[in-house]
Amino acid sequence: MTTTGKQLFTTLDKGGKLTLEISEESFPQPTGNQVLVKMEAAPINPSDLAILTSAADFDNADYSSGKVIAEMPEPFLSGQKNRHGQRLPAGNEGAGEVVATGDGDMAKALMGQRVACVPGNAFSQYAIADAMMCLPLGDHSSEVGASSFVNPMTALGFVETAKMEGHDAIVHLAAASNLGQMLNKIALEDGMKIVNVVRKQEHGDLLKGIGATHIVNSSDDDYMKQLRSAIKETGAFLGFDPIGGGQASDNVLKAMEQVAASQMDEYSRYGSTQDKKMYMYGRLDLSPTILTPSYGLQWGISGWLLTPFLQKAGMETVVKMRTRVQQNLTTTFASHYKAKVNLEEMLTKDAITDYRQMKTGEKYLVTPWA
Repeated sequence: MTTTGKQLFTTLDKGGKLTLEISEESFPQPTGNQVLVKMEAAPINPSDLAILTSAADFDNADYSSGKVIAEMPEPFLSGQKNRHGQRLPAGNEGAGEVVATGDGDMAKALMGQRVACVPGNAFSQYAIADAMMCLPLGDHSSEVGASSFVNPMTALGFVETAKMEGHDAIVHLAAASNLGQMLNKIALEDGMKIVNVVRKQEHGDLLKGIGATHIVNSSDDDYMKQLRSAIKETGAFLGFDPIGGGQASDNVLKAMEQVAASQMDEYSRYGSTQDKKMYMYGRLDLSPTILTPSYGLQWGISGWLLTPFLQKAGMETVVKMRTRVQQNLTTTFASHYKAKVNLEEMLTKDAITDYRQMKTGEKYLVTPWA
């Protein structure tokens, strides 16, 4: 038996045309530990925009009902050569009701339940998901549970990563984001110190309101002085950067080295022996990453992605993380949305030009059946 429903797809052709469109699709009967979820709510996360909008020109795109065609400029077109011609679904996570299951025990136990899931095609009226990656929501609505995986598990993952690597303090850039707010709440509960880097005074005030104590403003003239002071006070030599482009990570590494060097008893031409590391987990800035030779030789930059982290952390840790999220969905891990759109409204010019800016506190929620 198959089920039909509307689904969003994104296709980039070799000529540079990026097409987003809604089409009627058939969804197969789930097998094994798969479940079929009637999707009721799905957030548009920054991670979704990599294939949804990237750097395409949506100001001058061709808009029609349920479809938009935009031009992808270089070097982003050739940089995505491997996806040319592929018709890809979108939407990392969401929530809805399980309406059919495979014959696996884990899947059958979810029948009729409302769950959060990570199907990879959540911008759809239906989605096939792995029961292992489903979180039962109990009495919570799909709107409450729609963002209960990516941001909560990522925020918890940052703290777990720091612990695994022997740190009790971290630096977080773009810290007033929904994820950043969750991270501060977790840190307060777990005794992890955070240096929060924001761009606006109101973002700092927002974080102060939830208990953050170390906040620096990258727009201030004395930003580097503030950053050095906060790093010295907390001992934060591990950072997480969702910006990626420009000199965001470079500035943090520079400040870390300046603090470490100031604590040395004697000069070394190789810099301090303090390990300094930045994890990049996003690309809010699509420009090249700029690094300068100003932090000695004991440093590193690496990518951070949720799925490989979960595989590395092991099932026991993952289960604890999921349980913690489930128990705190309306407090520590609560999410808020600027607007709700259905699938067709998601592809209008006003919506795309707004949600692709990824402004703090202005996330969109897709409700496929509205």
